[in-house]
Amino acid sequence: MRLILTALAAALALTACGGNPDAPAPEGAKPDPQIQRQVNVYNWSDYIAPDTLERFTQETGIRVVYDVYADNETLDAKLVAGQSGYDVVFPSAPFAQKHILNNLYAPLDKTLLPNIGNLDPALVQAVRVADPEGRHVVPYMWGTTGIGYNIGRIREILGPEFVVDSWAVLFDPAISGKLAQCGIAILDDQQEAFSAALLFHGRDPNAMGGDEIELVTRTFAAVHSNIRYFDSSRYIDDLANGEICIAMGYNGDVLQARARAAEAGTGVEIGYAIPKEGAVRWFDVMAIPADAPNPTEAHAFIDFLLRPDVIAPITEYVSFASANAAAKPLVSEALRNDPAVYPPEAVLAKLHDVRKLPLEENDARQRAWTAIRAGR
Repeated sequence: MRLILTALAAALALTACGGNPDAPAPEGAKPDPQIQRQVNVYNWSDYIAPDTLERFTQETGIRVVYDVYADNETLDAKLVAGQSGYDVVFPSAPFAQKHILNNLYAPLDKTLLPNIGNLDPALVQAVRVADPEGRHVVPYMWGTTGIGYNIGRIREILGPEFVVDSWAVLFDPAISGKLAQCGIAILDDQQEAFSAALLFHGRDPNAMGGDEIELVTRTFAAVHSNIRYFDSSRYIDDLANGEICIAMGYNGDVLQARARAAEAGTGVEIGYAIPKEGAVRWFDVMAIPADAPNPTEAHAFIDFLLRPDVIAPITEYVSFASANAAAKPLVSEALRNDPAVYPPEAVLAKLHDVRKLPLEENDARQRAWTAIRAGR
């Protein structure tokens, strides 16, 4: 998933916590002499409230070294290489499934997680696809991948009666060709892009094989010239300032764009749609690497994030729904009632949970995705 931190906010947050967004893994990091205990956290950009880390240190005396990444592949490479130095990581569920199968995570000691009972049992069960025994991960946030769009520009180009409710706005050349003038962005994420294209054609997003790869390749080839760029974070600010008019994106990111546009007062109004053909529901989870240097502190950090009073402000800040049922009453009414964050039952029924692909299939898709982005 994902959000992008403004440069200033990132610098302030990470400097305060002893981290650096461009720093290597904290192997051999030395704790502050005044604070002997330390936890090394590796998370997505802008995926925690500004005061969360400071609150944790004040309450526990544990110093946080906090680094960020922009995609699952970066996290995966560090964990596979080993000795990352991290104590807590936040993979998306399909990557967590792969890591569990490869023994890259330590089993959780649930006696050290007294707040685990605050989680929504239905969401805990959904994550069992990645962690069948429920021993290695706990859900953090969940969301959907849909379409973010500039309401005014879409009406101007496609007409006031046009409704953004289908992946066709991205994949039908007759429609996307008209929107090319105002800017189309696609997530630079093989799994998300393949899922969206397959859903557009009425296929299962978890379908595998050469036929599906060929279908997705043809789908993107037909609209490649209409796409301004492939990127998983740039679209947030570009939607907000009117640089683009439509994007495949994560719901919370699109809501961030909406908030930034409103804050800027430019008159840009942003909408979010879950297509009628269906969309992906994703989960990001918390886990402890098998070689974590500070497992006790890692459990303390995870348990802190399982507290309703801690996760509710994070939910407000990132505009994604947490898996914490006890925290939902603490979230603002506006966010609780926003269907882009908490979809109604009829929409939930159209969502798909993506699964880890076999290695050969994933490699074949990745090769195809590299060619798709290049327009080959």
